[in-house]
Amino acid sequence: MGQKVRPTGFRVGVMENWRSRWYAPKREFGDLLAEDFRIRKFIAEKYQFAEIAKVEIERTRDQVIVHLFTARPGVIIGRKGQEVDRLKGDLEDLTGRRMDLKIVEIANANRDAKLVAEKIAQQ
Repeated sequence: MGQKVRPTGFRVGVMENWRSRWYAPKREFGDLLAEDFRIRKFIAEKYQFAEIAKVEIERTRDQVIVHLFTARPGVIIGRKGQEVDRLKGDLEDLTGRRMDLKIVEIANANRDAKLVAEKIAQQ
């Protein structure tokens, strides 16, 4: 019998990068992990039609940097950047930390498995 290997865990470090990049002492780790989950859940619920492929979170000592990989950056940016400012404020209220948002456009959405699966599910 063969051993089961989780594909994401097998590819991390070789083909993919980690979804969260930060270090915390043992007593803070659980709180920061739960905070990452709340950030991802909030973004997924608020922008479910923005075709967000993945959310990467980096932490420094005094701020949180969130990278949103999306096929439709205009939905997240909004007119004159108003929606980005609103999202940044909402996330700062949610976490109580200073936030920095970086929106990365996915050039070809048909090459991303998550986006293709969401499109098929919507049909």
